[in-house]
Amino acid sequence: MNTIASRVREIMAFVALMVMVSRPVTMAQPVVQIKDSVDQHMFTGREIEFLEDAAGTYTLADVRKPSLSSQFQSLTKNTPQNYNLKAAYWYRIRIGHNPASAKNWILEFFDQTIDEITMYLPDEKGNYIARATGDQYPFKQREYSHKNFEVNIGNNEVYEGTYYFRVKSHQTADVIVVLRSVSRFIQYALDEYFIFGIFYGMVIVFSFYNLMMYLAVRQVQYLYYVLYNLCVGLFEMCIDGVAYQYLWPNAPEWNQYAYGVALYGVSIFALQFTRTLLYTRRKAPRLDRFIVFVIIARTVFFGICLLFNTDWFSYKFVELVPLAVAFYSGIYIYRQGYRPARFFVLGYAFLSIGFIHKLLLMLHVDGINFGVITYYSLSICFVLEMIFLSFAIGDKVRILKKRKDKAQREIIRQMTLNQKLKDNLNVELESQVKERTREVFEKSAIIEEQNKELMDVNVLLQQQKEEISQMNLLLAQDNEALHTNVVKVTRARVMSAEVDFEEFSKIYPDNDSCFNFLAEIKWHDSVKGEKYACKKCGNDHYFHGHSPYSRRCTKCDYDESVIAHTIFQNTRIPINKAFYMVFLIYTTKGKISSHKLSEILSIRQSTCWAYGSRIKKAMNDRKKELASSKNADGWSRLILDPVSEPA
Repeated sequence: MNTIASRVREIMAFVALMVMVSRPVTMAQPVVQIKDSVDQHMFTGREIEFLEDAAGTYTLADVRKPSLSSQFQSLTKNTPQNYNLKAAYWYRIRIGHNPASAKNWILEFFDQTIDEITMYLPDEKGNYIARATGDQYPFKQREYSHKNFEVNIGNNEVYEGTYYFRVKSHQTADVIVVLRSVSRFIQYALDEYFIFGIFYGMVIVFSFYNLMMYLAVRQVQYLYYVLYNLCVGLFEMCIDGVAYQYLWPNAPEWNQYAYGVALYGVSIFALQFTRTLLYTRRKAPRLDRFIVFVIIARTVFFGICLLFNTDWFSYKFVELVPLAVAFYSGIYIYRQGYRPARFFVLGYAFLSIGFIHKLLLMLHVDGINFGVITYYSLSICFVLEMIFLSFAIGDKVRILKKRKDKAQREIIRQMTLNQKLKDNLNVELESQVKERTREVFEKSAIIEEQNKELMDVNVLLQQQKEEISQMNLLLAQDNEALHTNVVKVTRARVMSAEVDFEEFSKIYPDNDSCFNFLAEIKWHDSVKGEKYACKKCGNDHYFHGHSPYSRRCTKCDYDESVIAHTIFQNTRIPINKAFYMVFLIYTTKGKISSHKLSEILSIRQSTCWAYGSRIKKAMNDRKKELASSKNADGWSRLILDPVSEPA
């Protein structure tokens, strides 16, 4: 009995031990063994565990402590991601090393957009070596000159090593870790770069072809399509990491948001290409204005991201709006009967599928991950879209060519018809020309005969012209004599009869005529028979003085004005009105009143009275001289040698 009880206790102890041993084994993280028969292995599910470091302060020593090590979680999905962009994430895998392997082995991270990866590589003694990589470091620091992140692992001893990776990125990243042999990596890298060469070569070929088309036909949609293709190629190079490897390997800061600039170009040039290819401005004005609004809004968002926070470029879902607008525009225009839009719709349908598929992958929707095809789905859709968009442009050109050929045929038909009309018209014109020529010959004879008659008439007219010229010459002489007589008669009438101021002003209309008359009276023979003689020295030579009609002595420089020593000296009355006042007082023998003079001359009565008194005094002083003069020049004699009193 004791033996049986002892055996039962041993069995129960063994069962308890097995339960205790089997429990941690069941929950332990699987170890991936290095085998030559398996060239590559992707860590998925429970093979890769993660720990979120919200503050980003954990060190390797911290995460290896039991308190934190027990907090590592297995993945519920195949691909781990950094859900919290502000946090750092720790990942760990376990690898069983096999020195018997004839191959060299590496660990590779597929996502080229990860900012920082710190790899902690264990050795057989449990010591760790840290390696830092990521797209925030210059490309030359990478262990392999490849778009992905690779690191060699040692395989000289038999041991199970736990690898830790600290990942920090400003955008959502897929932490895809692959264990593969170097030979497999070289084969895979060559194949991948060959595929890249085909893809980017197609982009360049499509772009170059359409650039030549633009230079040939100068239609702007070709230029927009070229820029769109180049932006697509640049965006794919940024996403694939090829741009960082070949275009700007020493500019990690620019590499952080270069994809956002390329994606902005894709959206803008895609919408501009949509407008020009589909003629939305003419076929759908409201839709065209909405497209312009989307372009402006996308540009504003781009400016905000560029100026304030380049991390916002990672919100790629905003590209759904331009994509949806372009897709809807193609459907709308196609429903209006524009046939080239059908290829446009097909191209954007494939692009929409690729974009939505990528978005669903980011959201970890199950059942849509198909390996390599899934990873390059957007690139494949871009290629299909480029092909169908090229078909759309070609279809548009074909339709334009068809319309052009139709227009040319119509032009040729019209030209043929015009030629027939021209021939008929020429025949008719020839007959009319012959008839007209005959009539012209007949009329020419008549005209020639009439010309002879006209020449005879012209000779007669020439003789009459000469006679008329002689008569005109005689009439001109008579007119001149008559004009002279009229002036003399008018002046004589003014001198001897009572006339009104208007008629008087015709003889003396202005100061110049009055001064001229005074000069003739003072210094010519017309009145006293005297010539110029200087009042101071008696010299009879002079030249013109400073004022009009004044004379300046050549000997003593005495300058005598035309009104000096006349009745008009020191008067402020206009000279022609002063003339008329002298004339009126003389002809009325001083009986006209100052009120009458004021009324006639429109001068104040007091002025007329003062100046009239001066004239009457002069008349009284020279009564005998004036009585012996003729009426025609009596009043002009009154002008000279006045009593010098101011008016």
